[in-house]
Amino acid sequence: MTGAPAAPTAPPAFLPQHGSRFLGSIYAGNSRAVLGRGLLAARTNNWVVVASGFLEPVLYLLSFGVGLGSLVGSVTTSTGAHVPYAAYIAPALLAVSAMNGAVYDSTWNVFFKMNYARLYEGMLATSIGPFDVALGEISYALLRGLLYSVGFMIVMQAFGLNLAWTALLALPAVVLIAFGFASLGMGITSYMKTFQQMEWINFVMLPMFIFSATFYPISVYPPVMQYIIEALPLWHGVELVRGLTTGDLSWGLLWHVLYFAVMIALGLIFTTKRLRALFLA
Repeated sequence: MTGAPAAPTAPPAFLPQHGSRFLGSIYAGNSRAVLGRGLLAARTNNWVVVASGFLEPVLYLLSFGVGLGSLVGSVTTSTGAHVPYAAYIAPALLAVSAMNGAVYDSTWNVFFKMNYARLYEGMLATSIGPFDVALGEISYALLRGLLYSVGFMIVMQAFGLNLAWTALLALPAVVLIAFGFASLGMGITSYMKTFQQMEWINFVMLPMFIFSATFYPISVYPPVMQYIIEALPLWHGVELVRGLTTGDLSWGLLWHVLYFAVMIALGLIFTTKRLRALFLA
């Protein structure tokens, strides 16, 4: 006489559970492992590279804001407020600092890991899914962008360029900006195969940095060009941070927040699909 069949046993608790009820095989809930790996690897990085990302906007602020600002005087913002020139460009440089930190890690670092170190192939051979990789790498890029931004905010405070208490809200705003650029940047990098192709990222970022109302109001451009600039993500970031640091608040700031929320959602979907197509197809 045979006994009743044994009940199926659950997998041991220490084994990673691949997938989730909603995202299936693309997400294992272990993006923190990807983030942790990035933080460990950062210990051996050249500190000069990190310092340069912080010093660049500070030098722009000293040369343009303090030097040229003494000749320019006050500037009118897009909502009609009058602020000193240094206080006008400082929040723009803060947004640029967040963008630079996020883009560097979500593009060049990802490019090397994807095409030379073959790191993601090894990760996706484990229980880690493509959404885990995307979220972990983007989180690491956010930390770099936040690090740059906190340092620059301290410089702004030292120069008295935070004109309102709402400047405290600029830090969550720059995290939002960095998240948007990092999520989209990683997906775009997945198409890059050579260093020459990667130079296109700098080719796009430089005009966006110059023309996104960073150093002068958007009203100086012809109407057609204004529409083009207003479609750029950095312009939305500059206007959002500028409104918070100067205390020039309006309902229009919510439009900028919505822009980056959509950018983040589309970037995460785009990046996850690309990683899945490249390594799990």
